[in-house]
Amino acid sequence: MKTDLQLILKPFILFIFLSSLSFIAFLSLQPPHQSPPTTAAPDRLPSDLRIRPGYSSYDAYLQRQLNKTLDPKLRQIWTTRDWDRKVTVFSAFFDNLKTRGLLSNGSRSLCIGARVGQEVAALKRVGVSDSVGIDLVPYPPLVIKGDFHHQPFDDRSFDFEFSNVFDHALYPWKFVGEIERTLRPGGICVLHVLVSKRADKYSANDLYSVKPLEEMFKKSELVELRGIDGFGLDTEVVFRKNKT
Repeated sequence: MKTDLQLILKPFILFIFLSSLSFIAFLSLQPPHQSPPTTAAPDRLPSDLRIRPGYSSYDAYLQRQLNKTLDPKLRQIWTTRDWDRKVTVFSAFFDNLKTRGLLSNGSRSLCIGARVGQEVAALKRVGVSDSVGIDLVPYPPLVIKGDFHHQPFDDRSFDFEFSNVFDHALYPWKFVGEIERTLRPGGICVLHVLVSKRADKYSANDLYSVKPLEEMFKKSELVELRGIDGFGLDTEVVFRKNKT
């Protein structure tokens, strides 16, 4: 009788075990629950900066960003026909920054919201070998997983930070605060932004002048401002973190 019971139970136990493994594997593929950044919003948003409405939660915001980043057609374009063109253009931008003394081969560098890492590849091409990108979706070895509202790095980790996705920040003050936290004193931050026009449908904020950036970079000084033609963005803003 005992043997008969064991014969009946063994397949059932095996089924439960395999079902558990499948459920665990399913969970591992799901995006982790995200809580909104803990940094409180300022009492008053800077003038000329507007946050787009319509996000019921931080998870809803993240999911919308992932809808673009994980779009298979876009990822195919970014990694094939767009790759060489973007790496070439970013290389020219970074070479120009080196000429102006704002970037060097020895700069430890971070690209924020780097998607598949064209910016990182460009930095390496011009000789800035210690470079990495962060994005919600990793693209090894150039881009690791990270939320720009809460960078996965220690304080004072980088000499140089670059981003052209400021408009995708739901909490711009947190985006800026994380840059200033992870920049070393004297470090350089370069942002490519769109001023006075609405950005794409995945943007979370609209910027109508550079004044909000000056207000939010509380530990840095604006050192350069110039017009550019950078994949739909029109302004390059350069900040240097204070040494004290």
